[in-house]
Amino acid sequence: MIANKKEFYGGVGMMVAFAVVLIIIFMPIFGGKNGLDYLDNLYNCISKGSAYYIPKVKKEADKFVGNSVTVTFKMADETQAGQTALLFEKGGASVTTSGAELKVTGDVGKILENCLADADSMYHNKGEEVSSKYGYEERQVLYNWWMAAKAMDKALKKQKLFDEAKIVALVVMKAVESSYNYYKIEPQKIGDRIGIVIFSLIFYVIYTLWYGFAILFMFEGWGLKLSH
Repeated sequence: MIANKKEFYGGVGMMVAFAVVLIIIFMPIFGGKNGLDYLDNLYNCISKGSAYYIPKVKKEADKFVGNSVTVTFKMADETQAGQTALLFEKGGASVTTSGAELKVTGDVGKILENCLADADSMYHNKGEEVSSKYGYEERQVLYNWWMAAKAMDKALKKQKLFDEAKIVALVVMKAVESSYNYYKIEPQKIGDRIGIVIFSLIFYVIYTLWYGFAILFMFEGWGLKLSH
């Protein structure tokens, strides 16, 4: 038995409206994308526009030009080791490989300079510059940089070269990872899309409250009450 039909059916109407809007959100009517994909791409573009740290990181890495190190580490397999050797050689280092293992001797600053150059090209969606430089797919290049730098970081710490390890880790976090994650995304300033940003945030709050009140009115109209 429905205790309050007006409240119950009002809640039902709100839930139906909620479902209709939800269906619309999942339709590809926002430039060929559904609403979630559209907003996800929007916020990725905006966040990329404020995540360009490479020039600042390069200033820090340049301080290590002239610091020569020798590190030995392993990659996943022999193929990846061969691909990764090219990265260090382009940075002026000498590399010997034995299966999946690499022994690298070179200038930390110069190695990181080359890494940052690749990351910068990828950040600006110029992947063809990177792929033509090494002869294989650009995303794989950056992934190899990430794997090698992580291994290099550990090897440097074992030698108690903590300053060198710190700058390698900074390059990975602020340049390699961000460039890989944001590749093919066009950066935008939030000021250029402020209208849709404000609308999406207000819509999210109202839409969430709408759902909550729909359930509340349905259950109260049905006669269910919370009691202590």
